[in-house]
Amino acid sequence: MPKKTPRSLAANRARLSHKAAYALRNPARVVPYIRRALRDRWLRFKYPDHVDYYRAVMASDTAANPEAAVGSRSHDRWLALGQMQFDFLVEHGLQKEHRMLDIGCGNLRAGWRFIQYLDAGNYYGIDISPDILIAAKKTLARYELQDKLPHLTLTHDLTFDFLPDGHFDVVHAHSVFSHSPIEVIDECFANVARILTPRGFFDFTFDRTEGAEHQVLREDFYYRTETLTALAEKHGLTARFMDDWEKLPHGQSKIRVTRAEAPAPVAD
Repeated sequence: MPKKTPRSLAANRARLSHKAAYALRNPARVVPYIRRALRDRWLRFKYPDHVDYYRAVMASDTAANPEAAVGSRSHDRWLALGQMQFDFLVEHGLQKEHRMLDIGCGNLRAGWRFIQYLDAGNYYGIDISPDILIAAKKTLARYELQDKLPHLTLTHDLTFDFLPDGHFDVVHAHSVFSHSPIEVIDECFANVARILTPRGFFDFTFDRTEGAEHQVLREDFYYRTETLTALAEKHGLTARFMDDWEKLPHGQSKIRVTRAEAPAPVAD
């Protein structure tokens, strides 16, 4: 996982100059990039709506390799990234009795650990991709977690209209906003407070830039921290940058939001 450095945080990956320099440094990746760009252009033409488009991307990626589809280049890395997410959340407030909503649960890279840890029935995973949810069911069976009765649900948006008020102690979205245009993030912020308990919290990762905000292939979106914290505050949420996540070997950054009227939980 590439480290965040002042140079990487200032980079604009959408610029032709950046792409050319990257290609010179990594010639073996040029052909795969061109193939992906052509595929994505066709999918964007076929599916103008971003969620429909990204569902098609996930279907294509999952057919090739479900673990790579969620951003893991090897099984060992799949395990390590799941462990990292789990350890961080447990160290920062997740308790066994909590009810947790995992947005973009994928094939349960971290989800199987959450399911194993939480009381039965307390894990709710949602994703836009039916293909990755089928892979999630296989992960569930592989780790013999059927008795934990997790909920795995297909969704098309982040309105959470099928979920009850004040139900979740923890909402979690890893590597979701890094693939989301700002209107999808805005929709999530507009609705997440309703489903949080008064002392609940919502943790999400994002691709951080300290330069110009940009996107690559409509798959990867780079945002400034202040853009997302201001957007959260617009919807009555309190947002704080998770500095200790920055110490971990992960290329994305993390923000925690809570309902503005309630103090954030303090980890033991």
